[in-house]
Amino acid sequence: MRDADHRLLSALRDCGADPRVAGAARALSWSGEHGAVWLAAGLAGAALDRERRTGWLRAAALTAAAHLASMGVKRIVRRPRPAHVEPLVRTTGRHSFPSSHASSAVAAALAYGALRPACARLVPPLAAAMCVSRMVVGVHYPSDVAAGAALGAFAARAGRTWMGAPTDG
Repeated sequence: MRDADHRLLSALRDCGADPRVAGAARALSWSGEHGAVWLAAGLAGAALDRERRTGWLRAAALTAAAHLASMGVKRIVRRPRPAHVEPLVRTTGRHSFPSSHASSAVAAALAYGALRPACARLVPPLAAAMCVSRMVVGVHYPSDVAAGAALGAFAARAGRTWMGAPTDG
């Protein structure tokens, strides 16, 4: 698993050699720092969608909770960031497992998507791009991103009823 993690990260990081790809990956990474873009989207949803204001605020809270849970797991696991590739961005912490960017991105995609069908179509591709960007910039292994995504999905799914979103089983 470790060898596959290293090889896949190296291949994705090599995509960052293209300045356009590197620029997009850096922008995604920057906007996702501390879940900022996802929290802003939730607050914008609450401001614009009066009918579901409480749901949007709760969805944003779930997104923040996923991010915070990820940070807590990082403090326990303490996996160092990849050292075999040159990162394209600075990070706020030394630990990589799980990816907090992936946790907040996937939580937002699922939570916001549960509130509005348009969000269910628009947000997941952005969340996926955010997740991939963390490997392109060389700061997370694929397993970090997968674990972060799973944590975000768990948070969104666990909070669906509290959000006021319909459940699907």
